[in-house]
Parts: sequence; C-alpha cells; structure tokens
Amino acid sequence: MFGDMMNMMGKLKETQKKVEETKKRLDTVLIDEKSSDGLLSITLTANRTIKSIDIADELLEDKEQLEDYLVLTLNKAIEKATNVNEAELAAVAKEGMPNIPGMDMFK
Repeated sequence: MFGDMMNMMGKLKETQKKVEETKKRLDTVLIDEKSSDGLLSITLTANRTIKSIDIADELLEDKEQLEDYLVLTLNKAIEKATNVNEAELAAVAKEGMPNIPGMDMFK
C-alpha cells in the first residue's frame, strides 16, 4: 500500500510538471480575433495576455464606437483563449491522474 501511495505521489508530481510546461507553451499559442468589419483586430495568447491591438483610423474618430468594438472583440478573443487554455490543461491533468479506485465515476 505504501508503494502505491508513493507511486501516486510521483505521478501527481509528474502531472504538475506537465501542467506547468503546458502553461508556458500556451504563452506561445496566439489567438487572433477581428471585429466583423475588420476595423479592429486583437491578438492574445492562450494564457489571455494581450499581444497586439490594431485599430483602423476611422475608429479613432468615435470614442464610443471604439470602446464598443474593444469590449466586443476583446470578449470574443478572451473566450476563445479560455477555451483553448482549459482544454489543454484539462487534457494534461486527466492524462496524469492516478487510478484511484472509485474515482472513475466522476469522469
């Protein structure tokens, strides 16, 4: 039994390391989002760090319109990045979970 516990702890540490590596890799995964008319484009990482914002000159003339574009486009980009982030981290975590009797009912 003690050996099983040590094996599980080792597997959990290995999974934790893989999760950290995945988080670092997600800093290099870029998500691009554009407004429907292409006047605003945003790039962020799968870890939800904004890398760039490109604004068409005509949007700079209307503050309220620009704010609306930013809110809508940023929210769409963040949602996409969150989906990628959660899927990647869930896959790594699930792969590394030790086989604990009775826990399979939670899958």
